[in-house]
Amino acid sequence: MGAHRPAARRRGAPNTVYDPDADPHVQEELAADAAAAAVREAELREVARVAVRADELQALRELGTLEQTEPREGDEAARDELTRRAGSYVQKDVDAWLAHALAANLGHYAEPAARAAAADRLPTHLLAHAALLTELAHLAPGAGVDQLAFAARLTAADPEATGDLAAFLASTRSGQGQADAFPGGDL
Repeated sequence: MGAHRPAARRRGAPNTVYDPDADPHVQEELAADAAAAAVREAELREVARVAVRADELQALRELGTLEQTEPREGDEAARDELTRRAGSYVQKDVDAWLAHALAANLGHYAEPAARAAAADRLPTHLLAHAALLTELAHLAPGAGVDQLAFAARLTAADPEATGDLAAFLASTRSGQGQADAFPGGDL
């Protein structure tokens, strides 16, 4: 009969000390844990950043200087945080401020990519308000924010009609016929 061979050890040769630093499976697990921890850390930093910006916007509202503030990247999330804190009550002044900033391309909304990203994150009524403000600015270029405050009230009353009005004004400005302006009636 043949010589008896000891069973091969999975983690090392006999009489050796196991070294987890040399074990590729352990290293893979450690790397995955570190990556997951980094993701959690980044998420926590983002939540904290949004909370700080929401606090800042709240303070500016209370001081009455919100409309003088330029929007920054992530203000859509700060708006959502303020709404969450208020028990889903919509902050009309914050929405009006964001709508004006979108319409006037203020702050980071000067970049088309930022406006497009905001359109994916902001509610329809706010986008309709911004669209109407954009069109009214073309009709009355010198009109101030205070003179256009009625746009916010129109939007609150009927966001869909506000969007339709903005689309109508845009179509008349661009020379399209009324029949071409509302395919499907959407914004």
